[in-house]
Amino acid sequence: MHAERLRDLGIHSSQARSITLFHLATNLPAAVLARMLGIHITVAVAWQRASSGDWTTYAAEVSRR
Repeated sequence: MHAERLRDLGIHSSQARSITLFHLATNLPAAVLARMLGIHITVAVAWQRASSGDWTTYAAEVSRR
């Protein structure tokens, strides 16, 4: 029902979800992504590989906090 309302407004939730996962996988380690979203680690690894994410920037950012 919610997806239909969003679609009527021109928002495609599945596309937005994929874009968001892609962005997160680019910037976070797979283990953090899996734990944060409650997805299986193999799914998180697949998203990270697909996005060619390099999460070393994440580790550097966290160390600066």
